[in-house]
Amino acid sequence: MLPAFLRGGVLANVVRLHYILAMKTAVIPQVRVEPKLRSDLDSVLLPGETLTEFVEASVRRAVEYRRVQTDFAARCDASLAAYERSGISIPSDVVLSKLEAKVAARVKQLRE
Repeated sequence: MLPAFLRGGVLANVVRLHYILAMKTAVIPQVRVEPKLRSDLDSVLLPGETLTEFVEASVRRAVEYRRVQTDFAARCDASLAAYERSGISIPSDVVLSKLEAKVAARVKQLRE
């Protein structure tokens, strides 16, 4: 019989081998949760997906989300500082019009 990590589909095997061979050196601490959260988590795991894989993917997404938030806040701070230095700003109706045009163009692109 095959070892447990080799059972499953080809994609699952590739992911597992990539995980095993990546030689990870850091550990995320264990987190105690309520039994209800753990059962909810178990119920949404994909076939062949491990809890470790799910947690790692979730942490990666959360880190990226925080980076995006931090970058956005930095751009906001820089924009405010530029306005305070120069006194020049772009009227909100111009900004909203540009955003609406971008959204409309993207919607059109997705519908084609």
